[in-house]
Amino acid sequence: MSEPLAKKVLLIGWDAADWKIISPLLDQGLMPTLDDFVNHGVMGNLATLRPILSPMLWNSIATGKRPDKHGILGFMEPDPQSGGVRPTTSTSRKVKAIWNILTQRGYNTHVLGWFAGHPAEPINGVSVSDLFPYAVGPLDKEWPLPPGAVHPESMRDTFAALRMHPAEVTEAAILPWIPRAAEIDQEKDKGLQSFAKILSENCSIHNAATWILQNEPWDFLAVYYNGIDHFCHGFMNFHPPRMEGIPEKQFEVYKDVVNGAYRFHDMMLQTLLDLAGPEVTVIVVSDHGFHSDHLRPRGIPKEPAGPAVQHRPFGIVCMKGAHIRQDERIYGATLLDVTPTILTLFGLPGGEDMDGRVLVQAFEEPPAITRIPSWESESGACGMHPADLRMDPAAAQAVLQRFVALGYIQPPSEDQAKAAEGAVREQQYNLARVYLDARRYREAQPILEELTKKCPDQTRFTQHLAQCYLAVGRRADAKTLLEQLIAFEPKARTAGPEDKREDKAEASPETPAPPAADAATQEPKPRPWTDLLMGVIHFEEGDMDAALASLLKAEQADARLPDLHLRIGETYLRQRRTDDAGRAFQRALEIDGDSPEAHLGLGVVRLRQRRNEEAAEQALRAVGLQHFLPLGHFYLGVALARLGHRDRAALAFETSASMLPGLVAAHRWLATLYTQPGGDPEKAARHRGMYLQLRRRREQKSQA
Repeated sequence: MSEPLAKKVLLIGWDAADWKIISPLLDQGLMPTLDDFVNHGVMGNLATLRPILSPMLWNSIATGKRPDKHGILGFMEPDPQSGGVRPTTSTSRKVKAIWNILTQRGYNTHVLGWFAGHPAEPINGVSVSDLFPYAVGPLDKEWPLPPGAVHPESMRDTFAALRMHPAEVTEAAILPWIPRAAEIDQEKDKGLQSFAKILSENCSIHNAATWILQNEPWDFLAVYYNGIDHFCHGFMNFHPPRMEGIPEKQFEVYKDVVNGAYRFHDMMLQTLLDLAGPEVTVIVVSDHGFHSDHLRPRGIPKEPAGPAVQHRPFGIVCMKGAHIRQDERIYGATLLDVTPTILTLFGLPGGEDMDGRVLVQAFEEPPAITRIPSWESESGACGMHPADLRMDPAAAQAVLQRFVALGYIQPPSEDQAKAAEGAVREQQYNLARVYLDARRYREAQPILEELTKKCPDQTRFTQHLAQCYLAVGRRADAKTLLEQLIAFEPKARTAGPEDKREDKAEASPETPAPPAADAATQEPKPRPWTDLLMGVIHFEEGDMDAALASLLKAEQADARLPDLHLRIGETYLRQRRTDDAGRAFQRALEIDGDSPEAHLGLGVVRLRQRRNEEAAEQALRAVGLQHFLPLGHFYLGVALARLGHRDRAALAFETSASMLPGLVAAHRWLATLYTQPGGDPEKAARHRGMYLQLRRRREQKSQA
């Protein structure tokens, strides 16, 4: 055990918080608490995982492990007691969360409202589950806490009294957010009901957090607020600028809600900081961002967890406290890094089975980092429930209905066996996507093959299987799948006046799907991603003309298709059309300025144009957004070497080679750099040997 760097740690989760909205508010002085926080600490993007589903992500934050390890694979799962379905629970998590590890080491530990946190775990402190704030029934009726919502049970009544009911959200609370609330026809527009529900739930969680800070001894407190995410799902379609299809009157009524949500969280943050005191290390994180500009989707896919299309792949991270750098930006952080960093703050070792790393760049001095094989093998009471603990059926239904209202799941089938089968199918699909995200394609492949076989009409399964086949080199199989899809796609038709769905435009803001021109027809439109993937296949087959033709066809159908302009740029690079490639990567950055691949592509273009300083800048941006980007570090090394920065170039090449040991060119560069005067002959010889060995293998493979 190393020397602790923090006396206490306060972890604050803001679901879906995004710098794209925060930064303008900071500039306008509308989030003064967070502004002061980042000026005296560090800030940065926090890269998410895929699929971008909150129950999976928040448990990765709490464990430092990907979902295949921690076991939370979606919003719901089969219920072993009823034979139907239930929401994922704290018993679904197969590994220790940070609060379990700290409990095991004797720290006073509290956790409030964490996603998939019911039943509350018996940790060494107070645990309040995510069911705690849900109101059922009118205010004048009894409002009991669900069984298992609070630990210890002796504090049940204390915390029940801290809750806020939606009916207690008065006009005085509503008008600062929605000044024109009186104009709303509440019989047709349920926006105020949705607003009151979200606000009261977050006030309830906040009340619990402030009570603990004032009344309980604590070393670690984790509190999760779902407010930004839920306000965004309900009201982002009304956020400026006005989206096409949104009625102007409704836009004027609700346009300030999202910014109000951020300002409200800033106020709550100030209260937490005041109560926690100056000697506490505070970490604010979000699991993902939320599209708030031209990238807002024009429609929501009619599939489970469809609203996740609104999520952006970068959340936020901020840290402030002793030994933390001040007024600095950190790069390359992922949500897997939060738990290893907290363990280091307490002087505890990380687990070698954790997928994250310590955010060393956040510290004034590099911290001492120790490791143990796994916290799972450490003995002692840790406050985890037995896996077979029963969940209260009424509480389970309340959570499921909440997920239905948010659009994350369809109403479960009354046929319990069918509902359970559907839950297993979604879990398997999410697991396959976890493997794809981790580049474990061989493990994803059989799952996707089975799903495609059972559900041939589910194009999402087929799409991911085709991508998986491409990744493992089975181009012919991928091509066959795509040709089948293209052959059976219905012809596009133009929506007529009878297809206009004004009822969607007037729907409650709790319904997340925005009214959209391309959602106006009941028939599915042609899927341009089939042309995108066919372009990738042609590219890998070496037919650049056919690749470009397919990609440009996809562009004509949907110019905002993710990764499309990246692929177009790569094709132009292969054709040595450098200027055209640069324009394609610039277009990708116009669509999404936080695309690491687009910055990297533009960096390669600048290298070819011998604009080496610009190339280094673009490569740095790429690896800052996504640290695990081997080619990003490689091309950064090329640019730095050309600029004469030998040591920095060698570090970049070493990083790329450690991430991708088979990167032949990295070893060649390292051998050259270490051979130079003042270099390292031993390292030069080692990398030269690796380069020759890898080149021989490549030649033998090509001849086979």
